[in-house]
Amino acid sequence: MIHSLAGGNIRDLKIYDFAKVEFVEGENIGKISWYINPFWQLKLGDLVLVPFGPRENLIKAKVLKIEHNVNEQVAPIPTKRAKEIFKIIEN
Repeated sequence: MIHSLAGGNIRDLKIYDFAKVEFVEGENIGKISWYINPFWQLKLGDLVLVPFGPRENLIKAKVLKIEHNVNEQVAPIPTKRAKEIFKIIEN
């Protein structure tokens, strides 16, 4: 727990892994987005299924970048809006 100089407590920050992906199918081919990565074995170049849009349809995407141990204050997207990778389809 982190303490402020005024004597109060600052909430604990959550730590996440993020993956930057590029959609490789559908009408959004080439679009890039960030997702929370719940898989320790994920590697660059892996193909994954990610939820997209208001109906959260699963779309195939390629992993371009992985960021480990990112706290929610410096996350590439707001963590409250972030969606998780659903599944790794090719390792």
